[in-house]
Amino acid sequence: MNQHPDEFGVLSLGVVLLAAAVFSVPIARRIRLSAIVAYLAAGVLIGPWGLGVFRAPETILTVASLGVVMLLFLIGLELKLSRLLAMRRDIFGLGMAQLALTTAAVGGLAYATGLVGWRGAIVAGIALAMSATTIALKILEDRGHMQQTYGQRAFAILLFQDMSVVPLLALLPLLAPGAGGDNHGSSVDTLVSVAAIGAAIAAVVVAGRYLLNPFFRLLAETGAREVMTCAALLVVLGAALLMDAVGMSTALGAFLAGVLLAESNYRHELEADIEPFRGLLLALFFMGIGMTIDLAVVAGHALLIVAAAAAITLIKAAIVWLMFRTSCTQEGDALRAGSVLTAAGEFAFVLLPLGASLGVLSTSQGSLLAAIAAITMLMGPLVAEGTEALLRRMPGRNVREADDFEGAHGSVLLIGFGRFGQLVAQCLLAEDVDVTAIDVDARMIQNAGRFGFKVYYGDGTRLDVLRAAGAAKSRLIAICIDDSIAATMIAALARIEFPGAKLFVRAYDRTHTLELIAKGVDFELRETYESALTFGRKSLEALGLDVERSSAVEADVRSRDLARLALQQAEGLMAGVEMLRPGRPVEPEPLSLPERQAVPLNPEAEDIIRHETEFSS
Repeated sequence: MNQHPDEFGVLSLGVVLLAAAVFSVPIARRIRLSAIVAYLAAGVLIGPWGLGVFRAPETILTVASLGVVMLLFLIGLELKLSRLLAMRRDIFGLGMAQLALTTAAVGGLAYATGLVGWRGAIVAGIALAMSATTIALKILEDRGHMQQTYGQRAFAILLFQDMSVVPLLALLPLLAPGAGGDNHGSSVDTLVSVAAIGAAIAAVVVAGRYLLNPFFRLLAETGAREVMTCAALLVVLGAALLMDAVGMSTALGAFLAGVLLAESNYRHELEADIEPFRGLLLALFFMGIGMTIDLAVVAGHALLIVAAAAAITLIKAAIVWLMFRTSCTQEGDALRAGSVLTAAGEFAFVLLPLGASLGVLSTSQGSLLAAIAAITMLMGPLVAEGTEALLRRMPGRNVREADDFEGAHGSVLLIGFGRFGQLVAQCLLAEDVDVTAIDVDARMIQNAGRFGFKVYYGDGTRLDVLRAAGAAKSRLIAICIDDSIAATMIAALARIEFPGAKLFVRAYDRTHTLELIAKGVDFELRETYESALTFGRKSLEALGLDVERSSAVEADVRSRDLARLALQQAEGLMAGVEMLRPGRPVEPEPLSLPERQAVPLNPEAEDIIRHETEFSS
């Protein structure tokens, strides 16, 4: 059977990409470097100016850029619309100030050194002033600082930069030599473009508000997990495609979709479904960026490129530090913010070629600036890690307040929102405890909505769903589902993956209780235990026993039960049940010795009791 050469080529290139990721990251981690640096270095190595395995990096970047789209969608899921509106001052205030000041500083430096003319200085300043959204967010995410004040404000700057790309792309042709022809036609085109963008944003908002929740509820009721994954990808890529069609950033469209789904009951399941695709595509994206670094240009102007990249890094970090230092509540956060925003942005590789095509930059100038941008991307993670390491060594600067994490003062992850879980939630909510509840049953989510509770759709047996639901930040994980096998599975998973959280579990029966104790849970309770003891005590009171005697009986039964449970825990399920033959399942038995023999009231009962007596003897 003949093998198609093209098919073999695709498979072999895929193997090379995966191998580069698998081998580069452990090496980087071993020498305490970021995974981003590993991906960039791997891209340089296998790119057209390295070993030459890949001759066309743009083919990789076209697909891998979807990783940026998915990253912005996941960031949007963490931001409610109300919170985004509350950030408007940071977005348009800090964002605009940072872009303007950095453009002026970098462009002025490029013009003063004679590297480019004044037109080229504007393009170079804008392209290099923008920061790499993917690198900055990945660093913040790895540190767990996305929800901290400086992380949110850094994100606001990045968001403004993404929003400004379209207007900048529209304005750059005005810098072209001899530009300024048909202004009327240009104005009309601009108005049409603005109208199309407004319509696209409105469409995303309407769909997010009124269509997506019913859509996901319908799919959840099918119980097909792969359909939910397909739907998640459809939403992300559909929003990105719509924005791309009107000339906006695809990442911005995905971000808007995420923001509109931030309060959806299905957000944690969506996050868990998208996460694996995002991670893989981001790795490919960084390798693609590494492939674009022209080693020939770097070798020919190595000193100039490294010096320019270092200067731009210092300028960008200093400007952000000056803007943040008066408002950051934590020492060192201004430096942290400056260090994560130093790398040139992904759009530099869009703006610089456009400047060259317009005649504002020469081909050699465009290649040189692109190499500088790529080197800043390579230096960015190193600068961020170095700054963080320096701050950790400085006395008093490595202590962070617990309230940096929103809601961390008493967060509980409640898994299972049936009858049992609802009563648990009532107690927690009565004391204003921050509760995140997940359930895989769409009907439970609907019921929760009627009571005013917030429950998300998600399968608690999946580690990715638990992480997306915030298990790593939760102080207590309450497993309230009625499936004993699934509950044990979640308990075992949570004990290993989230050791900092207390683990409370609803047990099905005595055997399940012993299994959970063996898993190291902090507290377990048989689902009928307390209610049955209360029921028994009240029954005794109804039969005429005084309250004190009834309570004493309840306490005696409870103590006997716990004593036997401790014996079983130490010696096994058969401990304390000598009359049971080895291999027989654990069966209910009286904790107190009966004073009378069982009396059958019909022939069928007599036959069953006689058979049981013969079997036991």
